[in-house]
Amino acid sequence: MDQTTIRKDWETRGFSCDVWTDLPGQQWKNFVHDNDELMILQEGEIEVTFQDNTIRPQVGEELFIPAGAMHTVRNVGRTHSRWLYGYRRKR
Repeated sequence: MDQTTIRKDWETRGFSCDVWTDLPGQQWKNFVHDNDELMILQEGEIEVTFQDNTIRPQVGEELFIPAGAMHTVRNVGRTHSRWLYGYRRKR
């Protein structure tokens, strides 16, 4: 999975693109953003909960989290997890 290619794709779709890394067991609970968010898992195992759904995305799978949706991200693996995330830019 080429981060440069994903960054270019997301930019054409109006999103930023950054990398996040967490240690095993890390949890980010009940976040709400004013902008739509995209995520793509690069390595590891995470669980994402939003809108009454819990998803364990596969490496390379893109998730869309709409603005205003409360969400939680957990590293459920035994190693670090790394994913790309980006927010829709306001016009």
